[in-house]
Amino acid sequence: MTDIVESVEKPVDPSTRVKVDHLKKYFPISKSMFRRADDFVHAVDDVSFEIKAGRSLGLVGESGCGKTTTGRILVKLEEASEGSVQIRDQAIDEMVEITEITSKGDRKDFRKNVQMIFQDPYESMNPRRTVYDAVAEPLVVQKIGSTPDREKRVVELLTLVGLTPAESYLFRYPHELSGGQRQRVAIARALVMNPSFVVADEPTSMLDVSIRISIMQLMSDLADELGVTYLYITHDLAVARYMCNRIAVMYLGKIVELAPTEELLANPMHPYTRALLSAVPVPDPSYDRPDVEILGGVSKAINPEAVCRFIERCPFAEDKCRELDHPPLDDRAEEHFVACHLVTPDGTWTGAERAELDLRS
Repeated sequence: MTDIVESVEKPVDPSTRVKVDHLKKYFPISKSMFRRADDFVHAVDDVSFEIKAGRSLGLVGESGCGKTTTGRILVKLEEASEGSVQIRDQAIDEMVEITEITSKGDRKDFRKNVQMIFQDPYESMNPRRTVYDAVAEPLVVQKIGSTPDREKRVVELLTLVGLTPAESYLFRYPHELSGGQRQRVAIARALVMNPSFVVADEPTSMLDVSIRISIMQLMSDLADELGVTYLYITHDLAVARYMCNRIAVMYLGKIVELAPTEELLANPMHPYTRALLSAVPVPDPSYDRPDVEILGGVSKAINPEAVCRFIERCPFAEDKCRELDHPPLDDRAEEHFVACHLVTPDGTWTGAERAELDLRS
């Protein structure tokens, strides 16, 4: 815990919007209501990263790796077990530790800066409330503006997200909208308070393929126009490439690789990242797909051993991987961080099969 306190007290780059240090979230598994839990699901386990203002970080990985839990902690829908999350408050231009936000007033101020776009547009809207009610609700909660002012602001946001003429959508109910229209309403609701940071939890995964590109383009344009910082959660590397400046690859609660988008896709260093990229569809019927370099199935995240989380599925694991603790996320190239015992500081592989496995060749 001392290391965590020290990292919080260090000066933070003025361009940093979000700073996460050693974040952990353990969910207890109770075998009896009269006994204290001894087993825990390590949903998020020692995760650290930063996001600069106006930039986007993609958090990718398979289902159950802890992506959504990380996002929910950042918007205070979950409380962290350990660690630090700092988000810059626009009003005072200072980093604020969200674990210190406890009072109702502080939470309301926090919601002005931080919002979330949920995965399912069919579940994230109240079927008994109109589009106007849904988008204007943050303004009502924050007691901002009169009713005409709120209606004007809602019209502006609906127009901004491409629902035109906006007046014709104000008093429609969710069942009267398509999936793409609902997600545009969800985006408008998230942006109505001009937040500085938005967590987008797979906002296009429930939409038709033909609609996804328009929603992604919309979010990208809004980031440029409004200076919004995104944590973009997805399992689709193609979406992450389109939307994000950097990508963090997550596996069983750990970030195993973090790098600028094009650098990570061109030079994947971690075996899990290599496996993810090898599974991406290629629109060429003549393409001879190589075998995916991965073994077995996903291990359980209940009380995991201290060794590398990927060791049971890694085809390249060596004795030292089984003897040492999980590797730290170290910089192995310029801003290219990897958590792997087999990758040297210069971004090459060690071991007997180095010539074959050299990721930089």
